[in-house]
Amino acid sequence: MNCPGCLTDNDDDGFCKKCLKELFNGKKVDAVLPFDPPFKEESGLYTEFAKTMSISGVQVKYLLKPEGGNLNLTQQGGKYILKPVPSGPFKNLDQAPANEHLTMQIARQVFKISAPANAVIHFKDGSPAYLVKRFDLKLASAKRSGQARQDGIKYQQEDFAQIAQLSEETHGKDYKYDMSYEEIGNLIKQYIATHQVEMEKFFRLVLFNYTFSNGDAHVKNFSAIRTDTGDYVLTPAYDLLCTKLHSPGENDMALTLFKEGFSEAYQAIGFYTHYDFLQLGKELGIREARAIRIIDEFRNDRNEIYDLIERSFLRREIKDLYREYYKDRVKRLKMEWKK
Repeated sequence: MNCPGCLTDNDDDGFCKKCLKELFNGKKVDAVLPFDPPFKEESGLYTEFAKTMSISGVQVKYLLKPEGGNLNLTQQGGKYILKPVPSGPFKNLDQAPANEHLTMQIARQVFKISAPANAVIHFKDGSPAYLVKRFDLKLASAKRSGQARQDGIKYQQEDFAQIAQLSEETHGKDYKYDMSYEEIGNLIKQYIATHQVEMEKFFRLVLFNYTFSNGDAHVKNFSAIRTDTGDYVLTPAYDLLCTKLHSPGENDMALTLFKEGFSEAYQAIGFYTHYDFLQLGKELGIREARAIRIIDEFRNDRNEIYDLIERSFLRREIKDLYREYYKDRVKRLKMEWKK
């Protein structure tokens, strides 16, 4: 049985020791929730919790807290976000939890992208949900500069729609898509003091989203968070999944790479290639040699990725699709273009 967290071989059907430590501070927690999913639960259990949710996003999400070896719904103090199978006019939605989990694990394990601990967890009836540990809470008490950090207090965080002062009221219902990745980079330069370090993190995340067909990495899916020292940095990555599995006809990316539109290479070929990302790196102020090295991370087949796909909770035919979409993007990134 594979661990529902890191997908490694595990002797039992629960979390491995490493994931218990990362997710639950080493405490034993059941990998099966003690209640049914929202669409099946008839007790009214979810009613009070759904009304009070303030976590941003379209998909219905719930807060959980550990109690006596189980994770239970809560209105306040939830340390975990639970995302059940979503509803809507998209394909393969029953695979969404496994999709997001796999994509986040690839980001963490293969590309060393900062991302919160996460897992696939199951309801009492066996249906899956995606579980992720919140990164916006000061979860542990610690003394720094003579002051104790209080448990459960939120770090100040703003997504780049807020930073750019974009909203539905000012820019219409599609405001989340009303920027380019280059423009987000310009905001990073403007508002984050350590932007040279953070810019490479941002560049790698844009490349990751392209490589794994995340066509919904809009402006609200990038955020800055205040640290204990008062500085701002990019948050860990979140909402990473292969959206093409659910919306095959979508655009390759949620935003354009460049403020001024598409490059000559894109207009000639019809999709982004090595050339476009190299140009984006230059626009973001990343040294060319460094940008090339980062791009090379993504345009070389990685056996670890195929292994994680195989170990994932996706259905067989969805694993095959995920693999083919990945191979296609790697092929694109290997393409060279010259004027």
